[in-house]
Amino acid sequence: MAPTDLPPSPSDDPTSRQNGPRERDQDNGNDTQMHVIGVMVGTALMFIGFLNVFLSISGGFEINVVPLLIYFGGLAVWANAAIEIPALRYGVMAGAIALALGFFHYGEVLFWHKQVVFWVTVAIVMYFMFNEPKKPA
Repeated sequence: MAPTDLPPSPSDDPTSRQNGPRERDQDNGNDTQMHVIGVMVGTALMFIGFLNVFLSISGGFEINVVPLLIYFGGLAVWANAAIEIPALRYGVMAGAIALALGFFHYGEVLFWHKQVVFWVTVAIVMYFMFNEPKKPA
């Protein structure tokens, strides 16, 4: 066979170009699953940390820094999975990690630290409860 008689390569076939986005959709399915897992793990970690903070406020007992490390670690995981704007995502992650490292370095949690974490969490939950998501056009 002469070089011109060869069958067209799969990359030259116009029907193979239609299969390209379908393969990307399958990859996006895996990516979506990872986002869902990240949101679930981040929310669970934030809940576990927040629960300790809430119970220490209402019970009047002291806590160490571990619940806040769990809380801010969960916030970083959640932000990585849920926030789509890169600057905002990495800003929230950097802030959460910086606060966790600050508490770890400081070594103790004061009453006003717990109050700030409690009321900021309440405000964020209220925002997401009453904010209606945009419908795709």
